[in-house]
Amino acid sequence: MNTLAFEPRAKKVTFDTDNMWVELTDGRQLGVPLAYFPRLLNAAQAQRDDCIISGGGTGLHWDELDEDISVKALLLGIGDRTKPARKAS
Repeated sequence: MNTLAFEPRAKKVTFDTDNMWVELTDGRQLGVPLAYFPRLLNAAQAQRDDCIISGGGTGLHWDELDEDISVKALLLGIGDRTKPARKAS
């Protein structure tokens, strides 16, 4: 069962030392620990600030970091699902 009755949309994205803050078009503000997204955690502030709000607000994208995040997934508490690259033996 889907508990989201509508498609959440981002209006603005900002960062502090430990969190990404996503302001939604309905007035809510969502705080997400950067630890959920290692690429953002390890990025320079200028790289984080280069966020593109895509899909009419349904997605967040960072070209330089090759990071794409669904706003709906953020509300569901889903973090980075990519697997780290395996080290060569």
